[in-house]
Amino acid sequence: MRRKEDMINKGVRLDHEIILELVGPQSTVLDLGCGTGELLDILAKEKKTRGQGIEIDEQAIYECVARGVSVFHGDVDSGLAEYNDSSFDYVILNQSLQQIRHVDTVLNDALRVGKKVIVGIPNFAFYKARVQMFFRGRAPVTGSLPYQWYETPNLHFLSILDFIYYCREKKINIEQSKYINEKKRVILFPNLFALVGIFLISR
Repeated sequence: MRRKEDMINKGVRLDHEIILELVGPQSTVLDLGCGTGELLDILAKEKKTRGQGIEIDEQAIYECVARGVSVFHGDVDSGLAEYNDSSFDYVILNQSLQQIRHVDTVLNDALRVGKKVIVGIPNFAFYKARVQMFFRGRAPVTGSLPYQWYETPNLHFLSILDFIYYCREKKINIEQSKYINEKKRVILFPNLFALVGIFLISR
């Protein structure tokens, strides 16, 4: 992979940069809720991965195709029954878990289909969100939760600690965890100071 400075200069999102570090070279990747295919495109170029995306938004699928990204039109909530166990080295759910209706089902399927799963979540307990709730008494709007309450696609509002406790309860192994805010990585008190948590998990 290219030097970190090179990636930043190319305008690569910080969460994508971290996922690049977590994914092994020449691996197979399934991206659930792949959006416009930007992450799969970067992984293919930087790590020589072989990727497949699943996306429900038709306009985003057109952009995937324009990038040369392989994508299927589908709803992640409908499951992954068509994929065999351990079909991919990595399954990615980046900024999509909070939009999934059946979290248990999708995560169990992802952990079955992928040898490892990468999950990126927006942190509802970010300090700016807490301040907005406390002082303004209104639903917060932050960099990782940019929508007004009436237009948000998010169904679940979880914190970094919520996801960690969920994994403990479900006996899911967290192999690595990384945290970021708007501009840099967060080391201390991530549940307070991180906008996004990124987890590498497995059974």
